[in-house]
Amino acid sequence: MQHRHAGAPARLALVACLVFLTGHAFAQVKLNYSIFFAASHRNSVLATEWAREVEKRSGGKVQITMFYGGTLTPADKCYDGVVNGISDIGMSCLSYTMGRFPLSEVLDLPQGTTSGLVATRLVNDFYQKFKPKELADAKVLYLHGHGPGLLHTKTPVRTLEDLKGMKIRATGTSAKIVTALGGAPVAMPMSDSYDAISRGVAQGILCPVESLQGWKLGEVIRHTTQDYGAAYTITFFVVMNRARWDSLPADVQKAIEQVNAEWIEKTGSAWDEMDKAGAAFAAGLGTSVIPLSAQENARWAKAVEPLFDEYVKDKTAKGLPAAEALAWCRARLRELQP
Repeated sequence: MQHRHAGAPARLALVACLVFLTGHAFAQVKLNYSIFFAASHRNSVLATEWAREVEKRSGGKVQITMFYGGTLTPADKCYDGVVNGISDIGMSCLSYTMGRFPLSEVLDLPQGTTSGLVATRLVNDFYQKFKPKELADAKVLYLHGHGPGLLHTKTPVRTLEDLKGMKIRATGTSAKIVTALGGAPVAMPMSDSYDAISRGVAQGILCPVESLQGWKLGEVIRHTTQDYGAAYTITFFVVMNRARWDSLPADVQKAIEQVNAEWIEKTGSAWDEMDKAGAAFAAGLGTSVIPLSAQENARWAKAVEPLFDEYVKDKTAKGLPAAEALAWCRARLRELQP
């Protein structure tokens, strides 16, 4: 009896040790994800699918909680919120904090991108090529860019003269585009655009066609001007807190990187699908589409050309390889959309 009693504590201790070690080895990592899109928006749906795929491929070692609609960090505070540990992962736009990502501002210039997939491939190729130091304080998971940003208005715009003095919602680089085209930019969060246009605070907006459905803007605008000569794309980031990333096991990091590579293509293609849906939504509400003639389109392209010169001059003065970055982007874009 004494022998059995003496062994029992040892066996219990061994079991307890194994339970502790097993639990420690497979401790679940819980992460939060801040995104400014509403939960129902396609980008939020895609981000949630990314999170679930990461959970799946990590074998359940990672659990990600989504915070939609900027409830954890607003869009313009998202990046620094990740850097400072308020959120572990975040998605927002580089242009929401102008000056914070100076070299990467080239990506938002009106280069005439024709699709979201092309824009998304371009911005990720740019990151791999230049690895901008301005993004080094967070782990870049992947980037993406929307389809061509066009002009949508309450009254028809067929020429530059029609746009002169018109109040257009725009932020960051797109505000500079509006000014270059002769309009008057009005800055506000995307979430405020619907009310601003409906109340006349703004008479139109520069945005991708998807927003006509995704943000219901098709209900308050009546005309889309296909100004491809001045079309731009906004660059979105998906980043993770650097320390949190470094703390993840190597196999989990590898799984996340695999999902990232797949979501670059998924998200780029989704932007194009959203543009098609946005166009159909607006057409159903009676929105007219105004294509510019080749001559007029060239006028719009010429009007925004000084923005490229300004970028090179300003960023070169800051010691950045701006001329190289612009030349590379233009050459790569020609390869991606011959």
